[in-house]
Amino acid sequence: MKALLHRHRELCERAMDPLEIAVGLEAHGVTDRTAARYRHRDVFSLAEELHARVPHNTERPSPEPRPLPVPRFRAGRLLLTLVPGALGAATVTGLRLAQGTPRLPVALGGLLAVALATRAALRHSPLAGPPGTRAGRTVSGTRVGALGTLCTLWLLGYALLGDGLLHAVLTGGPDAPPTGTPQGPWPTATAPALALLLACAPAAWCAHLLAAAAHRGLTDSRTLRQFTAAMTPRLLGTYALFLAALAALAALCGTALHQPAAYPQVLTLGALLLPARLLTVRHHRRAPARALGAAALVEALALALPTAGRLPGCAFLAAPVQTLVDAGGEAAVPVLACGIAALALLRHAGRTLTRASAHAPAGAPE
Repeated sequence: MKALLHRHRELCERAMDPLEIAVGLEAHGVTDRTAARYRHRDVFSLAEELHARVPHNTERPSPEPRPLPVPRFRAGRLLLTLVPGALGAATVTGLRLAQGTPRLPVALGGLLAVALATRAALRHSPLAGPPGTRAGRTVSGTRVGALGTLCTLWLLGYALLGDGLLHAVLTGGPDAPPTGTPQGPWPTATAPALALLLACAPAAWCAHLLAAAAHRGLTDSRTLRQFTAAMTPRLLGTYALFLAALAALAALCGTALHQPAAYPQVLTLGALLLPARLLTVRHHRRAPARALGAAALVEALALALPTAGRLPGCAFLAAPVQTLVDAGGEAAVPVLACGIAALALLRHAGRTLTRASAHAPAGAPE
């Protein structure tokens, strides 16, 4: 116990109450199992003893506890999260109005503008995390974050072009590049992609709601278990709220563009991207990168195996993908890939984002 107190003496001296010590211990990897080695039932009980062991100067009044910063959602940041969807809608409109050669410049310009707007929205909104808690300050964190970004771009690109490309590959193509329309030789699913861009705003709002709920939990809770019990339904409620908003946007885009809403593909991908972002801004980048990478790998293999199956004697390589498509259509590939990854990541988020240390103001690096 003396060694533990010496290791965390600065934390114990700075803390105003045992809960603050418990949050700090949890951030440093101390669990209930660790506390059991010190003959305590949980981390909070261990924190109470550490708080009691710290010498206090009774002659000098203790400083007033600093209130936790209340998350604020500014109007400017809200408008910023609307820009990717607005530019996506403008790009789709431009592609519909353009005829002949102007299609390519419109598509490329629109994709570049959407990418820059999305990057700005992710860097200056609740999806960027509270001040001072952004992940990726280390070299390894930067590399993991770059991998997650690349996988996210692949998944979004597959939502736009993947089903059409897979159909073309399985039928002997593709014989021509995409034309940007759902009627071309390489159909483009613009409605799902536009719905995902428009969902940037509700995702940011849901992240803000979760941060506000965590602030209330840190203020009201007296033990770590109490905080976890309060945060679990709030996390699931935030998740359900985002999926409901995404489903409504998919229906709206499908109706406006006269295309299928593609609910399974949109919802499974959205269910994967939201917890990935929530975990990323709370210093947990490895699990999201692995989940996104696994989903992207499955989609890439679904395109590569039928192509490799055209080689002499390699027809067996295309059999798994062909069987899956025969059973559920081209949509079965992204639904299976993103759905399984989303379930695994949601389980991880349920264990991670309900911990008090994940929402501590100072945070701890991964």
